[in-house]
Amino acid sequence: MVSVKRGCLIVLEGCDRSGKSSQSRLLRDALGTHGLKVKHMHFPDRSTEIGSTINAYLKNSKELTDEVIHLLFSANRWEFVKEMEKLLQAGTSLVVDRYSYSGVAYSVAKGLDYDWCLAPEKGLLKPDAVFYLKAPIEDLVNRGEFGGERYEKKEFQSKVANVFDRICEEQKQFWHVIDATQSQETVLDNLRKKTLEILHQMKDKPLNLL
Repeated sequence: MVSVKRGCLIVLEGCDRSGKSSQSRLLRDALGTHGLKVKHMHFPDRSTEIGSTINAYLKNSKELTDEVIHLLFSANRWEFVKEMEKLLQAGTSLVVDRYSYSGVAYSVAKGLDYDWCLAPEKGLLKPDAVFYLKAPIEDLVNRGEFGGERYEKKEFQSKVANVFDRICEEQKQFWHVIDATQSQETVLDNLRKKTLEILHQMKDKPLNLL
């Protein structure tokens, strides 16, 4: 693949209520002030037909087997891969709230096989950086609206955190742990500084695949 000046794929991961949604939007806005082209994305994207089914499942209004919902989450990411690649190659960076790693972490926490969960993600775009927003589960439980969706249970989130820790250790060359117990301003400043460094490092390098 020919090297071109391109955008970066930046992913925010972490347990529920760790601040990913807020920080991903704030990071997009912060990067925009530097004159950069940036788009915010969120998975699952509930706007598609697959996303609508996922939404019904998450809101507890539809029952699906663990294997089926895992594959639907993956398919939802595959729906956007061409659009993402086109944007990145055109110089737009993507700040993504949740990606393949959430799919793996949540399904493994339910008891599915780690390698089986990774398999459908192979071939998707590989992030240039994953920011792992990490905080003690006890802190997250006390944050607003915890418990509103299917997976927001303390014991389950502890299992999810263990899988994120495993992935982070295995892929530490592009994973960055961010202390999510810090103030929103401090977390954002850390994210902004690290992202600007990564944008500079990766601008002439080709996109990679998982």
